Amino acid sequence: MANSAIASAAHETAELVARSSYGRLLAFLAARTRDVAGAEDALAEAFASALQSWPVDGVPDNPDAWLLTVARRRQTDAIRRRQTRTAGEAHIELMMDELNQAAANADAIADRRLALMFACAHPAIEPGMRAPLILQTILGLTASAIAAAFLIPPATMGQRLVRAKARIKEAGVPFAVPERADLADRLDAVLEAIYAAYAKGWTEIGDSTADRLADEAIWLGRLVVSLLPEEPEAKGMLALMLYTEARRQARRDAEGSYVPLQEQDIARWDLGQIDSAEVLLHAANRGGPTGRYQIEAAIQSAHCARRLGNTSNWPSIVALYDALLHLTQSPVVALNRAAVLAETAGADAALACLDGLAGDRRMADYQPYWAAKGHLAARAGRRADAHAALTLAMGLATDDAVRRYLAQQIRQLQDG
Repeated sequence: MANSAIASAAHETAELVARSSYGRLLAFLAARTRDVAGAEDALAEAFASALQSWPVDGVPDNPDAWLLTVARRRQTDAIRRRQTRTAGEAHIELMMDELNQAAANADAIADRRLALMFACAHPAIEPGMRAPLILQTILGLTASAIAAAFLIPPATMGQRLVRAKARIKEAGVPFAVPERADLADRLDAVLEAIYAAYAKGWTEIGDSTADRLADEAIWLGRLVVSLLPEEPEAKGMLALMLYTEARRQARRDAEGSYVPLQEQDIARWDLGQIDSAEVLLHAANRGGPTGRYQIEAAIQSAHCARRLGNTSNWPSIVALYDALLHLTQSPVVALNRAAVLAETAGADAALACLDGLAGDRRMADYQPYWAAKGHLAARAGRRADAHAALTLAMGLATDDAVRRYLAQQIRQLQDG
């Protein structure tokens, strides 16, 4: 194999391991020291070493163990720099024993992602930072990507993440799945993080890394459901992800152009995933009080009714969005509700609802807001407003297929 091919294979393997193993390797490294930031630094150095040595020496049979070995050595060096040899000797020996066992046995690198997730959702962590902290530690998302998901400035998010990681160490938060009685109090943050990861993977169509992120989120959702089979919201969230994942292939036509939900070819939906989602949603509804994810899953179920030869039940969808908005007070939910309201009350009524969001600074650079405003203005015959909003939406779009779709809408406006 040519050197360039070897280097390419090494980079690809490193990226794959980063996505599939990052969370559990980080949990393994941070479990004893509770120093998440230090573990991240050590793991980053290990990946950098891999990209230097693997193209020359070849990819090891057990990449996880190789990365763990290098990262543990970096941790040991850091401890030696911070402590005297005498004070740190026992701790270093303990770490090295664990290191040798892990390197020799792949099974020793346990899947500790769930334990780390619940550690990040510990009561000692600020409630608003639990889900973002999970996204960074478990899935390796950048502060900028997390900030975009939570509509917070990137610099602010970065500072808060640093403080949250320091808090884990200060409070001595244990890296373990808590007792069942304590699980429910932390579940909301865990579900929020998993779904935020899925949403990012769902939005960035055609990106292999994003596809793996969506797959990882679904895997974690299944893991939580298996751990907490009596929790209706865990089932609701997994159902929500499966409903939307079932439509992944239908979001692009044969030429790769973007296809809105109501124009999708039902033959390209994964009916097996929809059936699985239906089973989960019914089980969730029998399990207790209805929460956010159950309502969102019910909305997706209503959209998927078209597979049965029915049209979408718009009044029911609006009623579900009313319940969801009352529960969450989310501007994103308000935006989605307005888009659906156009189907029952007309575009002018929907635009009036959007006017209530105009003063929310988070909407200023939120692409779906401008896309919805543009489409609704076009339906209402407000061509100048539609042109301005769609142009801004096209500028904010990160997906080439979406940009082409919006450009087509603008051309249609110009053509009358």
